[in-house]
Amino acid sequence: MNRTIILLVLVFSSLLTVAQQEWLTFYELSEGKRTPRYQETIEYCHRLADTSPMVYYTTFGFSPQGRELPLLIVDKEGLQDPAAIKASGRIILLIEACIHPGESEGKDAGMMLIRDLIRDPGSGIRDLLKQVSILFIPIFNVDGHERFGPYNRINQNGPEEMGWRVTSTNLNLNRDFLKADTPEMRAWLKMFNGWDPDFFVDIHTTDGADYQYVLTFMMETLGQMDQGLTTWCDSTFLPQWTSKLDSAGYPVFPYVQFRRWHDPKSGLVRDVAPAMFSQGYLAARNRPGLLIETHMLKPYKLRVEASYHCLIYALEILNHQANELKSLIRLADDYVQSSEFMNTPFPLKYEISRSDSSFIDFKGVEYEEIRSDITGGTWFKYSSTPVTFHLPIFAKAISTEAVKLPAAYVIPVEWAGVIDRLNLHGVRMRRLEKDSVIPVTSYKLKTPAWRSTPYEGRHPLSRIEYTTFAEKRVYPAGSVWIEVAQPAARVIIHLLEPKGDGSLLSWGFFDPIFEQKEYAEFYVMEPMAQQMLKENSELKREFEEKMESDSIFAGSQWQILNWFYERTPYVDKKRFVYPVGKVEQL
Repeated sequence: MNRTIILLVLVFSSLLTVAQQEWLTFYELSEGKRTPRYQETIEYCHRLADTSPMVYYTTFGFSPQGRELPLLIVDKEGLQDPAAIKASGRIILLIEACIHPGESEGKDAGMMLIRDLIRDPGSGIRDLLKQVSILFIPIFNVDGHERFGPYNRINQNGPEEMGWRVTSTNLNLNRDFLKADTPEMRAWLKMFNGWDPDFFVDIHTTDGADYQYVLTFMMETLGQMDQGLTTWCDSTFLPQWTSKLDSAGYPVFPYVQFRRWHDPKSGLVRDVAPAMFSQGYLAARNRPGLLIETHMLKPYKLRVEASYHCLIYALEILNHQANELKSLIRLADDYVQSSEFMNTPFPLKYEISRSDSSFIDFKGVEYEEIRSDITGGTWFKYSSTPVTFHLPIFAKAISTEAVKLPAAYVIPVEWAGVIDRLNLHGVRMRRLEKDSVIPVTSYKLKTPAWRSTPYEGRHPLSRIEYTTFAEKRVYPAGSVWIEVAQPAARVIIHLLEPKGDGSLLSWGFFDPIFEQKEYAEFYVMEPMAQQMLKENSELKREFEEKMESDSIFAGSQWQILNWFYERTPYVDKKRFVYPVGKVEQL
């Protein structure tokens, strides 16, 4: 080879190296030790969009502190409209990162993935866009992301600095998918309804015990998702996906809890996610949701690499399975509008059987249990020695609460905040054009109790009990009529059934119905109570039993006289009556 050719090769190689260097992400330039701030992330996303017609940068809302919520749209034809993409035959994959900003692997992996999709056509990676278009949220919790520092994740091995778990109003977005209290989640739901993605990946970092797996995952395959989608996830997607990851050197295992906290040898327990969590919400919307938990004690670089490969392998499978997945989603949406679904009791809550288990190999590490000199309790000291445990796993979900479905629910117009929440979830409804008398089944709540401490900005109900009764109720014009048989049926039921897992009643949206607003003065109630005791021997017996059994009641003049007031015709008959009525038949 003459000197001219050698020189040209060296120059070309040098230019190629410079070009490659220019496209390294902040994370890569730090050699896998750091993750970028919000502004650096947005700037890199803009570079991706400015460079390729396949990438479009947009936003889908604002945070409480005024930051834009970023969204990248990646489509091989540069389409930016969901209807146009669906008309092309492609499915839509939504990838979400930094819902918990301290868990930033998905952000760094996602930016590298999109960079490689548009910058390296010769590698064949662009084929991953043949049947799939991508929506990528690099940072969902943008305010929490900017509460940036080195001390935000005590259990985690890198990056050097990271964001904070919750929003600027101290709420956890991954508890907000149903109640939608945060502006971020309300924006997300509007985006989700507009795009109607076919598959969802949410990338997290776990806490908990030490073990060999780089990744654990959650996918709702224990019973609460449509059966056709469940079977596809269990028998097609997950076996292929986990096999690819294992072969690539990223061992993976279903996300589990331990029967005894932090103690793997005690046995493994899987769980059913309620719809307030991302993958539980997707299941309620008849869409598969994959939640990835990288292992917090593994080096950050390894966790980002594993997340990158998670996405690559998911895309490979989705490209091959696009038509099958579309068909199954269509069948799932049709099923919740069928008479079979409507005539089958709907499971509201599940628990995992502790009497039904199987055994499985679990790749853990040796550890010892140590008695604490400080607390007197035990703690676990993990070694670096790998060991495979043969452990019981409990993964049989049993429905503990079910309900017979009505044909429709009716919500009075005055409960506008509740109606707004249903709208956010894409629920189809119609307004009553005039005052209407409607025969309904009503719930009468009794003995409510609330959590003593706040949870996610509210004091949820800790006990929900009720009786039912039939009545004809007047619903004012503007009240909403919601037929259950529609694609969002599972969400409607969980939101409106009092015992739904994450119901609006349980979150406190209807708390005013428990408040007593009218009272009786003692000078009015005292002679009335005396007269009631004289005229009603059964009431007298009930009162004496109450005085004998309840010392607090017996010592309170107000409680005693209010007890009598509640047995007069003056009592508020709407108190404790759930405002939402159930229409049994159309």
